[in-house]
Amino acid sequence: MIIRNITHSDNLAIKTIIQDALKSRGFNLPGTAYFDPQLADLTSYYAATPNAAYWVLELDGEVIGGVGIAPWQDGICELQKLYLKDSAQGHGYSNLLMKTALAYAATHYEACYLETLKELDVACRLYEKFGFTLLDQPLPGSEHTAMDAWYLLTFK
Repeated sequence: MIIRNITHSDNLAIKTIIQDALKSRGFNLPGTAYFDPQLADLTSYYAATPNAAYWVLELDGEVIGGVGIAPWQDGICELQKLYLKDSAQGHGYSNLLMKTALAYAATHYEACYLETLKELDVACRLYEKFGFTLLDQPLPGSEHTAMDAWYLLTFK
């Protein structure tokens, strides 16, 4: 198993993982990552964005998940697109991806923000385990209007 930076050859695999995960839970809705315009080419999106990165988790030569960090505003980044194939869940891989993303974020930002759905209770518990605090409302500038849970982690 390796965690590495995304390459162009990973774009379709990650797009499929993200869209399959959302669709299987009935979240293939406007206002979710399912319709993000950069989803078809995450490699170019993250490469063109300063202080941003996306990592994939590869197991036996197959991409099974990923996570990204990108700037939000005023010293805050956003944890983005943390997804795993359904078959890869429950093995601690999300923990490894979180550690990778947050280590990077802590060197570039003062805080990390994320948006999710309360219904994704396993994900919410993961974020709280890593020290994220649930907010009452989204930070200004949110584009994922379908989200109903917003978290913030302060590094400094």
